[in-house]
Amino acid sequence: MNRDRLLLTADIAAKLATTVILLVAVLFPDLPQFEGKAFGSRLVAYPLAVLIVPAVWRFRWRASPFPVAGDLLLTLPFFIDTAGNALNLYDTVDWWDDANHFFNWMLLSGGFTALIRPTVDSKWTLAGLCIGFGATTAIVWELLEYWTFIRNSPELATAYEDTLGDLGLGLSGSIVSGVVALWLSGRAAARP
Repeated sequence: MNRDRLLLTADIAAKLATTVILLVAVLFPDLPQFEGKAFGSRLVAYPLAVLIVPAVWRFRWRASPFPVAGDLLLTLPFFIDTAGNALNLYDTVDWWDDANHFFNWMLLSGGFTALIRPTVDSKWTLAGLCIGFGATTAIVWELLEYWTFIRNSPELATAYEDTLGDLGLGLSGSIVSGVVALWLSGRAAARP
């Protein structure tokens, strides 16, 4: 199996698994790992998020090859989040939430960067856009998290400190992706 086919298979599997986990969470909301985690909102938002790239590609850039690596990187954080909830890792593993904010924003920012890379000439602009995308989406995520389930939950008492930590970790993951984008762009430019 060639690399692109393997990536496409992983991409489709991650999208399907995310959807199945979301459906299980909505059908069985009384399971402790799903209680109070806004899975009704996630059932709407996550499929839309993981289908943005295929939809835009289909209706706008179909003549060019499907950007499977970027799409997979953008899909994985949603799969990781739903799988982490399904396995109850957020409530049983102390570092799980922090690791997710760092690595998921590294993946999201890397996916965004992979998608825009062919249209950006400067490696510094690419890195800046990567970090800016990561910072912006981390802020939006925390606002949505507050609105959908923190403001009316017992977590409100510790939300400020947790939110600041999550924002810092999301930004840090984005910076790592920005540095990787700089490095990869430098390597690509150095090739004859």
